[in-house]
Amino acid sequence: MTSTAYSRPSKVPGANGSERRLPPRLMRGLTTKIEPKKLGVGLLAGCCLALLTYVSLAKLFAIYSPVFASTANTSALMHNSPPSTSSSSSSSSVPETEAIPPQETVAGAGSNDNSVDLPEDKSLAGAEPQEPGFPTAESQEPGLPAALSRKEGDGEKAAAASELKQTEKSSNGGAAAGGDAKIKCDENGVDEGFPYARPAVCELYGDVRVSPKQKTMHLVNPSGAGGFDENGEKRLRPYARKDDFLLPGVVEVTVKSVPSAAAAPKCTKQHAVPAVVFSIAGYTDNFFHDMTDAMIPLFLTTAHLKGEVQLLVTNYKPWWVQKYTPLLRKLSNYDVINFDEDAGVHCFPQGYLGLYRDRDLIISPHPTRNPRNYTMVDYNRFLREALELRRDRPSVLGEEPGMRPQMLIISRAGTRKLLNLEEVAAAAAELGFNVTVAEAGADVPAFAALVNSADVLLAVHGAGLTNQIFLPAEAVVVQIVPWGNMDWMATNFYGQPAKDMQLRYVEYYVGEEETSLKHKYSREHMVFRDPKALHAQGWQTLAQTIMKQDVEVNLTKFRPVLLQALDRLQQ
Repeated sequence: MTSTAYSRPSKVPGANGSERRLPPRLMRGLTTKIEPKKLGVGLLAGCCLALLTYVSLAKLFAIYSPVFASTANTSALMHNSPPSTSSSSSSSSVPETEAIPPQETVAGAGSNDNSVDLPEDKSLAGAEPQEPGFPTAESQEPGLPAALSRKEGDGEKAAAASELKQTEKSSNGGAAAGGDAKIKCDENGVDEGFPYARPAVCELYGDVRVSPKQKTMHLVNPSGAGGFDENGEKRLRPYARKDDFLLPGVVEVTVKSVPSAAAAPKCTKQHAVPAVVFSIAGYTDNFFHDMTDAMIPLFLTTAHLKGEVQLLVTNYKPWWVQKYTPLLRKLSNYDVINFDEDAGVHCFPQGYLGLYRDRDLIISPHPTRNPRNYTMVDYNRFLREALELRRDRPSVLGEEPGMRPQMLIISRAGTRKLLNLEEVAAAAAELGFNVTVAEAGADVPAFAALVNSADVLLAVHGAGLTNQIFLPAEAVVVQIVPWGNMDWMATNFYGQPAKDMQLRYVEYYVGEEETSLKHKYSREHMVFRDPKALHAQGWQTLAQTIMKQDVEVNLTKFRPVLLQALDRLQQ
């Protein structure tokens, strides 16, 4: 008899009661052999197998969709690969020639307006479609997806994006809409001892447009804030010496607040660095004033910018700029602009009108004028670097057999000459100094090198002593102070600055018998009886009396000063 245990029924069971039933004993056997737990495991394994089969086939026939490209990970993988070609005519497929260019945000951007769309990368057109996760033949880093491998052109694209951003910014002027415009001015600073040492200075931030022809700095300033007058203007003479006698000769520059970029003159040149507008009028043909009224204030104002600053000079003197070219080049990486003749409109992100300064040959800490706490030692270091001065310390006596300390005596051709200079030089030589006598000239680098080679600098009170700025630290300065109550000027102009520069200072005060004034005035004259009263009458009186003298030191009295200089050098 044929077994019917696994035979399929010939027709669907009906309701007429004639369907065929399995024997009860067989049904009980099947149910006991198939356990529910094993049945569940089998079903789960079957589902997993089906899912794996589906994923494998779908990966081969997948169609790229820009919807999924919007996510971060998919975008990174797909942007450098064109969409896969497909024979499907479905309307949802992406055309073969369509590519989605990457969108990059320029570093430091804080708004959507700063994003830059780079041009489409056509080098990928027609390339073979690649599966994400597999290296291409051109991949420079095996094992990395093509979209993640570094290309040489990536840096160029970033540079192009930055350049495009700069171009767009340049076409609009400086700051995009003047929303960050700001001006702050120090116009009422006071120094009781040095009233001229607090000149007016203004700092401008935002879209700053400098028009030398109009003698104007325009600030795109929609708010109009900043202490401007009813015409939206502020006027300033940018000379670093607050001297009512000199200021009328300084070019006046106007800061003008304008409500929009359209109201400002169009830029002819865009600068990416701050501007500094200052004057070299006044006393700036005198070496002392060249330093105190121009170079030291310029250092104090711009040193923190590390050369990334544009200098614009008014009351322009070509010979002055030529004379101090090494220092100007150290402070600025760019050629000086002649503010008196330039016809362009220069646009900057920031500007200074005027220079910060301190007392003569002195730089002290100040919360606004010197917030970085520069000192004269910093200025000395700057000079040594700019002029390539080789010594930062004097000679050590006894270090080499037969070595003699170097003394430089600065001679003067005008007033306050040292009449017995040759005798003084001979006395110094007898004490062991190797003496050089020279007068400062127009060649600043050459004379600076000569001063830097000295261990001791000796001079009568005057601009020549300013050259102590070139001495190596711990060298000795000897000042011969003329007759006439000159102690305040001697101390504040040269004595204290020498100490601030870490120099060793010695001074000698001339007596009544050592001044040439004895041949011009009687001993009953105010010059001898009350010289302090002459100081009270002002500089003009002083310049016509006490400052017009020569000196002839008493060698017996002066020799101990030379010994003191030698002793200080050995400390």
